[in-house]
Amino acid sequence: MSSLSIGHASARTERLAVLSLLVSGLIWGLMWMPLKYFAAQGLGGLPLILSSYGLVGIVALPFIWMQRRAWRAQTHLLVLAGLLGGAANSCFVTALMFGEVVRVMLLFYLAPVWGVLGGALFLGERITPLRLLGMGCAVGGALLLLGGFAAFTEPFALADLLGLASGALYALTNVAMRAGTQIPIVSKSLGVFTGCAVVSSVALLVTGGSLPPIEPRLALLLAAFAALWLTSAMWTTMYGVTHLEAGRSSVLLVFELVASVVSAMLIGNERLSGVEWAGAALITTAALLEARTASTLTEKPA
Repeated sequence: MSSLSIGHASARTERLAVLSLLVSGLIWGLMWMPLKYFAAQGLGGLPLILSSYGLVGIVALPFIWMQRRAWRAQTHLLVLAGLLGGAANSCFVTALMFGEVVRVMLLFYLAPVWGVLGGALFLGERITPLRLLGMGCAVGGALLLLGGFAAFTEPFALADLLGLASGALYALTNVAMRAGTQIPIVSKSLGVFTGCAVVSSVALLVTGGSLPPIEPRLALLLAAFAALWLTSAMWTTMYGVTHLEAGRSSVLLVFELVASVVSAMLIGNERLSGVEWAGAALITTAALLEARTASTLTEKPA
C-alpha cells in the first residue's frame, strides 16, 4: 500500500473517530430523556441501573473474560475501576432521574478537579499552572451554581450531592483506568457496566429495596434502552478514544455537557439565572482547560 493511500486511510479513520465521539456526546447528553421517562413509570435509580446498565454488564462478561491474559496481572485495578464506575453511574443516573438536568450535569463536570487531585495523589502526576487555573474555575463555578457561600449554611439537595459524588467517583474511575496500563480498553469500558450490576445489587440489598413489578411493555423498553441506547453510546465512545489523542477526545466529549444543557432548556424547559450562567461558564472552561492539558501531555515528544 502506498504512503498516499495510508495517509488517506488514516485521515478517514480520524474523521470517523471525531464523528463517533460527537455522536457519543449527543447520545450521552440526551440520556436524561429516557431516564426521566423511566422515572415517571415508577422506576427508581437503582432498579433502573440493575435492569439496564447491569444487563449490559452481565452480557459483557464473556468478552471481558476473553481478554483475561492481558489484564490478569492487573485484576485488582480492573475490579476497582468497575466498582468505582458502577457507583459513579448509580449516583449519576439517580441524580438525572430526579434532579434538574442542567445542575446535575454541571456539578458532574467538576470531575476535572477530582481527576487532577487523584492523579497527583495516586499516580504522581504533576499539577501544572494550567491545571491549577482549571481547578479554580471549577470550584468558583460550583460556588456560583450552588448559591455562593450560602451553600455551606443550607442543606444540599440530594440530586446535587449525587451529582457531585458521581463526578468524584468518575474521576477516580479514570485514575484506576490510567493505572491499569495492561488492561484493554474494551475490558475497561465493559467492566464499568459489570460494576453497575454489582453495585446496584448490593445497594438494593443494603437499603432493603427490590425490583418493582415491571409490565411487559416497560420490560421491552428497558431491554431496547440497554441494547440500543447504552451499547451505541459505549461503542461510539470506545471507537473515538481508541483512535484519537487523549486531549482531542476530552475536548470532543465536552459536547456531552453542551448537548445535555441545551436540550434540557429547549425540551425540558429548565432555566439558569445570571449567576448560575456564570458558574456554568466557569465549569465548562475548567473542563476545556483540563482537556487542553491532556492534549499538551499526549503531544509531547517522547
